[in-house]
Amino acid sequence: MYTISQLAELIKQQQVIAYPTEAVFGLGCDPNSESAVLKLLALKQRPPEKGLIVIAPHLDYLLPFIDQRRLQTEHWQRLQADYDRPVTWVVPKSAVTPDFLSGEFDSIAVRLCHHAGVTALCEAAQTALTSTSANLSGMPPCRTAQDVRLQFGGKFPLLQSAVGNADKPSEIRDIFTNQIIRQG
Repeated sequence: MYTISQLAELIKQQQVIAYPTEAVFGLGCDPNSESAVLKLLALKQRPPEKGLIVIAPHLDYLLPFIDQRRLQTEHWQRLQADYDRPVTWVVPKSAVTPDFLSGEFDSIAVRLCHHAGVTALCEAAQTALTSTSANLSGMPPCRTAQDVRLQFGGKFPLLQSAVGNADKPSEIRDIFTNQIIRQG
């Protein structure tokens, strides 16, 4: 079993970990590490052009990825509001957001996530995390630590904790139009 500090150290060492989110386990790494993101994409068998979600418990961790000049007060309010389900927002990406993270898009998907495990990991590693559901291609998303072990092996680094109360992965919306891109 891994501690928060051990997992944070693995994140700093450009490794991929599994951790609980609001509804399912996620696979995460340092979003600024190209080698870590490429490991995650290979593990997940996810095409790089799709891009990844970046999550954090505080806006400060997400700001470097966002083209802040393009957001108005109403957009910041949407991004920071509390919802009864997890909501991921597609926002314009900053000039320093790497293409290996955003894929073929000029935007980036971000979410404020207040799950205790995510908060602890981000604070310990001092970074946001990439977030994509923990599952191999064609398999259902992992909802328990045991599911993660079955799909990724018993030694895969994971935060042993329960997922939140959401019954579906996050809804994805456009920050400008509020249009739903993926139903949650």
